Amino acid sequence: MADTTTTPRRLAGIELFHGLPETELEAIEKMVRWRQVKAGEQILDRSSDNRDLFLVTDGSVRIVNFSRSGREVAYAVVNEGGFFGELAAIDGEARSATVVAIQKSQVATMSPSLFQDLMCKHPAMMMTVVRRLAKIVRTCDDRIMDLSTLGAVQRVYLELLRMSKPDAAGAGFWVIYPMPPHKEIAARASTTRETVARVLSQLTSDELIEKRDKVLYLQDTQRLQSMADVLASRQGQENAR
Repeated sequence: MADTTTTPRRLAGIELFHGLPETELEAIEKMVRWRQVKAGEQILDRSSDNRDLFLVTDGSVRIVNFSRSGREVAYAVVNEGGFFGELAAIDGEARSATVVAIQKSQVATMSPSLFQDLMCKHPAMMMTVVRRLAKIVRTCDDRIMDLSTLGAVQRVYLELLRMSKPDAAGAGFWVIYPMPPHKEIAARASTTRETVARVLSQLTSDELIEKRDKVLYLQDTQRLQSMADVLASRQGQENAR
């Protein structure tokens, strides 16, 4: 049975509901269902006939899919305050992916009818959903282009750049924190863990990255981007032969 006692049942931090009156949020909180999940627990299966919208009120989850060979392909990470499952909640069609908790998390589920009623009632809420769908389309376009034109090593380079953020300490580095396992990077880049391990080892030898505890420091992002561009150019020339 799901445990819903350890985390407050609150929707105020959900991006979708920004700007809604407190009284309406309280009413919605009474109409959703709450669920606590453990790290690694599957929240939603692609084959499920469930069409609810899911709201991440605590923790984070990973949206994934699996190839016919069983290799995991990562689509996105949804952190606290985010939501997922809107496609099926809108069109009633089958789920497009599986969702797994990255850490202990709490989610709230909302029926498709309630979700659609709220969007019609609140145009700002509908625009939040539209912007998210537009972002998904752009991300998919980028991934399709990467898979069509780039090799596995280049995809790992670019995924490291995408995951990195400026160091809050102001040291001039870009960092990835927490550093995800090789399996996750491989899933994001649509390659194997062995390829990721080989690329990270080479970048470490070249002093382009350095791992300290749970932090990966990218010490020269411009050079890393240039290396990806050079490989892309070489591959383009080979494909043109």
